[in-house]
This record gives sequence, C-alpha cells and structure tokens, in this order.
Amino acid sequence: MGLDLRPHNHLQHYDMLKDMWVSLAPMPTPRYAATSFLRGSKIYVLGGRQSKYAVNAFEVFDIETRSWTKFPSIPCKRAFSSFVTLDDRLYSLGGLRQGRLYQQPKFLRTMDVFDMEQGGWLKMERSFFLKKRRADFVAGSLSGRVIVAGGLGNQPTVLETAEAFHPGKNKWEVLPAMPTPRCACSSIVVKNCLLAVGGVNQGLSDAVEALCVSDS
Repeated sequence: MGLDLRPHNHLQHYDMLKDMWVSLAPMPTPRYAATSFLRGSKIYVLGGRQSKYAVNAFEVFDIETRSWTKFPSIPCKRAFSSFVTLDDRLYSLGGLRQGRLYQQPKFLRTMDVFDMEQGGWLKMERSFFLKKRRADFVAGSLSGRVIVAGGLGNQPTVLETAEAFHPGKNKWEVLPAMPTPRCACSSIVVKNCLLAVGGVNQGLSDAVEALCVSDS
C-alpha cells in the first residue's frame, strides 16, 4: 500500500536480461497482505486486506496470456488465514473475522476447499473444520496431509498446538506441539519437513523449528 495507506493493484516483473522492472496488467482487486502461489504458468492470488478489512477476492494471472481471470470468491471473508495446496485442491484455513459488523474480532476454525479441476468451492461440513480456532499461523502440506501449527487463538493467546488434516479420512489428527509458541512466522517445506522461522511471542522470536511427518 502507499503512503496514504490505500492498497495498490500493481503487478510488475523483473527482467534480468534488461535489468529493469516491467509493468503488467494490474490486479482487478487492489489489496495488500494477499497470499500468492505459482501453479504451472498461473499465479493464484487470494484474500488480503483493504484498510483493516479483509477481502475475499480470488484472482489468477496467466503468465502466457498476461491476463487476469476472476475466480469464485472465498466463501468466508477473513484476515490472517492460511492457504495450502494439496493435489488438485486448495485449502483456505482459519483466520480472523473482523469489520464494521463485528464488535469483537472472532478467530475461526473454518476450512474452505477449492477444487482446481472443477473450478469451484466445495461445501464442507463443520465436522471438517480445524480443531482449534487460529489465525496468523504456519501451514503447509506434508505426506499427503494439510498441516497447521501455532498462530493466535481466542483472548488472544499465542498457540503452540499443531494438527493435520487427512483428506482420505476427512478428519484432523493431533500433532506434537511446537516447542516455541508463536505467530507471524515465516515457513517453508524442505525435505518433507515444515520449517517455522522467527515470529512473535510477547516479543520477537528467533526460533527455527521443523516438523517432520512420516507417511504412516
């Protein structure tokens, strides 16, 4: 966002041969704090915020045609949620519901699932939702499971709990807790381990910890 705190819709790429930035077609929905990932030749951009309010926009940029396509919006509008891709599905997990209609921010257990082949959001039973309400947490896919760990919960409280969703069983499993409770971590999956780097717990954290999940 700019100095006036308004979100931007810029899309630019760096041309290494010419050593310069090139502007591309702007995003249909200006926003900041969105989540993006690359799948094939397409960049998926989900969620984000305008001012302090969450948006549920879901838009995809095709690198080959250099054009944007609007996808069906995320069913539940929320901030600080996490997104994980596993096989041909995209999981929208947890988050914080806030806005003009809510006196108190509400932490959520919500899980929405987008079928990339069918191009639509699936209706999920509440029994498939996360066990723990959380926002601003670590998430990734390991050994055919969707993993979530840490984050902020009700009150708000910094969390150390971790859980895994098994698509074949359609249920969540409890995992060992994070050694260092924290939120706002950076994360990456390396060699079938989910690394949680840094974050916040009271003050800034320099912890680096990894969760490894076996196939069994």
